[in-house]
Amino acid sequence: MQVLYIKTRKRVEAIDITESILNFVKESGIQNGILIVYVPHTTCGLTINENADPSVIEDILNKTSELIPRVSNYKHFEGNSDSHIKSAIFGISHQLLIENGKVLLGTWQGIFLLEFDGPRERKVYLKIIKNG
Repeated sequence: MQVLYIKTRKRVEAIDITESILNFVKESGIQNGILIVYVPHTTCGLTINENADPSVIEDILNKTSELIPRVSNYKHFEGNSDSHIKSAIFGISHQLLIENGKVLLGTWQGIFLLEFDGPRERKVYLKIIKNG
């Protein structure tokens, strides 16, 4: 297992962690298996989406903030209910296939840590379950 430590700089942002994840898989030497990507936080999440055009992920964050505003009639006393809701919607883990030493991502896909309550230091756990 490996832990990525990510320092976020804004309250809401997306950080492309694809390269770090691909490097971890390559360095592991494992040819076939399942990669688990997991964040142990309740106010951030993960998504796999287009990383060729940065406006796509920007649109996703902007629309999410529009649909789930920071201020509303939330009951949670810390003032970050929107962050918890966004995390619940996006989720905190993904499983990816590894075949012939490569993570099976689509041509335009990247893996993003989504910060909803930053800036903070975040952890991303990476674990490979070897097949065969």
